[in-house]
Amino acid sequence: MTTTISLEAIEEIHFEATRAAEQAAAKFFQEKLGGQDQMACGFAWVTVFEKASTKLGRRLKEVGFRRAYDGGLQLWNPSKFGCQNVDTLEAGARAYAEVLKRYGIQAYADSRLD
Repeated sequence: MTTTISLEAIEEIHFEATRAAEQAAAKFFQEKLGGQDQMACGFAWVTVFEKASTKLGRRLKEVGFRRAYDGGLQLWNPSKFGCQNVDTLEAGARAYAEVLKRYGIQAYADSRLD
């Protein structure tokens, strides 16, 4: 992907996306799980298939993304929500990815069970 987004803009987008992830995870946790950390445990993250050496890749690394084993860059648990429920964490990851998509950055939320 070729995009020219400044570092300042990436920082603002990251802040907006993090807020969206925090809110989505908290809402899911309260509404769907009744505030109880229960059911399936796991992990969630956002992947951007961008090389770490590109301008966008370097900017994403500066806000917390790391190289993914299968290519691209990943940001694990973008909501930073303190639970183990995979569905809660995935709700946060989906919200984060949606914000990136609105700015033209192809991002995907993913998860796995523990």
